[in-house]
Amino acid sequence: MSQQQPHSEIQRARDEAERRKRSQESPAAARIANQASWVDEQLRVAMARGDFDDLPGAGKPIEDLGEQHDPDWWVKKLVEREQITGVLPPSLQLRKDDALLDRELDRLTVEAEVRRVIGEFNERVLRARYTVQDNQPPLVTQLRDVEATVQAWAQRRALRLEEARARVREGAATPPSSRPRWWRRRRGGKA
Repeated sequence: MSQQQPHSEIQRARDEAERRKRSQESPAAARIANQASWVDEQLRVAMARGDFDDLPGAGKPIEDLGEQHDPDWWVKKLVEREQITGVLPPSLQLRKDDALLDRELDRLTVEAEVRRVIGEFNERVLRARYTVQDNQPPLVTQLRDVEATVQAWAQRRALRLEEARARVREGAATPPSSRPRWWRRRRGGKA
């Protein structure tokens, strides 16, 4: 038995040497060895033609180089590039909508529409309260008091109307411009 072990180890070493020799001489090994020089040659030819001149970002540092790896980097870049909005978790979307609700209400002119929008907002808050939100930010948005919100809307609206009337009164108090009106200019100053 001791004689077979050294013989088998010798045979294994010979087989390994033969395998290495064959793999280095094979056509595949030759292609792999020459592939690097072929790629280098293709790059040199392209550079000589000027294919790499005036590329976007030339001479600028590479963005985000040296920052920690973020597995969701491509999603964030897509959202930024395509300016995608409305993909917030429900609790954060409600916070954002609550902050913008008064501005949205100020565009409305009818109290019934204001009440409808406030009601829809409150329904969304209630729906979010009773929906399971695993791994989501907490829901801190409160229901809007319909009567108080409508009253605040009416006060803001009355203030805007009064400011508009004041601007109209100021405009009426200013003397007319000395320039002739357009129809007088067309007819040579005759009215």
